[in-house]
Amino acid sequence: MNEQFKALLQDTVDSGLYQIILSNPRNKGEASPFKIKIRPVLVREKIVFQETVYQGTKVFHENYEGSSMIDRIEEKVTQEFRQCEVEHKTCRAVVLVSKKGKMTVRRKQTPKDVEQAEEVRKMQMSHNRVKRYILEEGIPVPFLIDLGIQTADGKIVRARYDKFRQINRFLEFIEDILPTLPKEETVRILDFGCGKSYLTFAMYYYLHCLQEYDVEITGLDLKEDVIINCSRLAGKYGYEKLSFLKGDIADYEMKGRVDMVVTLHACDTATDYALLKAVRWNVKVILSVPCCQHEVNRQICNKELASVLRYGIIKERMSALITDAVRAELLEAQGYETSILEFIDMEHTPKNLLIRAVRRSAKEAGKMQQRMEEVIHLAEYLQIEPTLLKLLAKGDEGRV
Repeated sequence: MNEQFKALLQDTVDSGLYQIILSNPRNKGEASPFKIKIRPVLVREKIVFQETVYQGTKVFHENYEGSSMIDRIEEKVTQEFRQCEVEHKTCRAVVLVSKKGKMTVRRKQTPKDVEQAEEVRKMQMSHNRVKRYILEEGIPVPFLIDLGIQTADGKIVRARYDKFRQINRFLEFIEDILPTLPKEETVRILDFGCGKSYLTFAMYYYLHCLQEYDVEITGLDLKEDVIINCSRLAGKYGYEKLSFLKGDIADYEMKGRVDMVVTLHACDTATDYALLKAVRWNVKVILSVPCCQHEVNRQICNKELASVLRYGIIKERMSALITDAVRAELLEAQGYETSILEFIDMEHTPKNLLIRAVRRSAKEAGKMQQRMEEVIHLAEYLQIEPTLLKLLAKGDEGRV
């Protein structure tokens, strides 16, 4: 066992721990965990360490004493995972394990937190009472202050708490896909239809400032005043590798490698053009929150479903769900592992769906072809012509 790693665990597995995340598993199979989170919680006035294991679509919880938790982490890192991230009130650390078993420990001391932030952290240890957010109350973040979500001393403005929750939920999606992104080279991200860009700024802050990734993010939008304002704010915060450009999704071409495409509230078929670009560029990760969806609603026609589709609101909701399900299946047919997740969105509807797609390491041609054929059959049955299906069928991107 690496002595630095052992010393790190002995110094940090105590009440001052925020969390430990184990990721980048050696075994990528569905039967093995792909991530483990550890954090202190108060149970009957006693501090224990809650281990949350993510395995496939399932999540398991178990509580341990401090000494046994150290033994478990040592075992997991030496046998199952290649990356360990430690967040403690006194330091942040990243532990990387090479394929040959060489362990590298990078440890960085952090300034002492203000008393208010420490009190908030203690509250967050209370079991099943206060949710711990990635961006914590009590720690000022410049863009949150400018948005009116935080006060200058880091308190959350109660009237903007829903927006605070939404931003943190989005960052949880980013946290889940971190093992997919390159750590030793620049991560290049394109945000289509970035709008006011509060989630773009959150993404940059989380990846660059908190996780210390070398990240380059480009936001694209049609509104010139939005681009000017976002560029001004990026300069104000010193976000040197966050840039904003005026442009249309359908016409935009990116030079060089793209690791992730984000599309939040790209209207109607603009989402389809963004997904097409992502597939064409062979990006590792796609995060898409569709906005208004009219195309399928105008097209859908089916004799067997006539008694359901005659009700406007039912037809509208069914069409939106079918649109996203078709998009997800088409991404599966292009070699992505795709999930549809619930996303809190206070600007458009009370709850929205997020499509998350992660590029598979190995293509399964037969399975991909089957997914494509199933989507085509569904489209014929419902008499619909979704834009993404037409675009993929037109070019090389449609051949599997």
